[in-house]
Amino acid sequence: MKIKGKKILVTGAGGFIGSHLVEKLVEMGAKVRAFVRYNSKNNWGWLETSPYKTEIEIYTGDIRDYDSVKDSMKGIEVVFHLAALIGIPYSYISPLAYIKTNIEGTYNVLQSARELGVERVIHTSTSEVYGTAKYVPIDESHPLQPQSPYSATKISADNIALSFYNAFNLPVTIVRPFNTYGPRQSARAVIPTIITQIMSGKKQIKLGNLQPTRDMNYVIDTVNGFIKIAECDKLLGEVTNIGSGKEISIGDLARLIFQLMGVEVEIEQEEQRFRPEKSEVERLLCDNKKIKKFTDWEPKYSLDKGLNETIKWMSSHLNMYKPEVYNV
Repeated sequence: MKIKGKKILVTGAGGFIGSHLVEKLVEMGAKVRAFVRYNSKNNWGWLETSPYKTEIEIYTGDIRDYDSVKDSMKGIEVVFHLAALIGIPYSYISPLAYIKTNIEGTYNVLQSARELGVERVIHTSTSEVYGTAKYVPIDESHPLQPQSPYSATKISADNIALSFYNAFNLPVTIVRPFNTYGPRQSARAVIPTIITQIMSGKKQIKLGNLQPTRDMNYVIDTVNGFIKIAECDKLLGEVTNIGSGKEISIGDLARLIFQLMGVEVEIEQEEQRFRPEKSEVERLLCDNKKIKKFTDWEPKYSLDKGLNETIKWMSSHLNMYKPEVYNV
């Protein structure tokens, strides 16, 4: 399958990864309909400031509402499903919201696609479903461990997607990105948290656990991975990781950002930023052999290069963040 000329729906299109994906699809010659959450201000999220705003068809709805999801999919050939609640700390506060959005929302997409005869559904998973690594690097056969309500709902959504492939022959493929960062990322994530606190002039920044390691991927590399997997017929009914195959601890990541920004800053570990002990994912390191075997995907951004791009973008968008507030 080739993306060019396809009529594509992207759910979660106003969000961090979704908005970058929409723009890349437009660049590739796709006809894109962007599903954004209905709101009273008719705000389209990050697509509000997109240079491709006039080339995108906006559809406002709610992923939890079957009627609006099915209506948005009429005339669509390919669906990239990214809409989800993703903040792990908030999943401790409101697990039911994650069940309704991540599980029921995914059902709405799959059932609508089945009824309308959509050519392909690309469902978004997350490396969080693996939990703390039992071995590294983590390949797609690694056990799934629901260490938070968030990861539990993503495991459920992934399995529902695979069940629709097995039971109904719905052409589904699952992308499983490891930690993604870059311009437009929510303040809930660690990299924006570090950068914005420094940019606001703080000499002591607040973080949580510094020991866990993560496999960090610049958003453009992640988006390219989505597209390569979507275009690969051999990955239908499969789960495929997207990751660099490199890991860094949160503490070392913070110190690297200090170095790139040319600042000397102290770190205060704040108890409210720690996950519950059994819920902390201590290590994530991607095995990307599968995506490299079936596609020609390669990460183009080193961690230094991606962080510099992110720092540059955040320096001109600091007004959109609240560095003094802990975002759950």
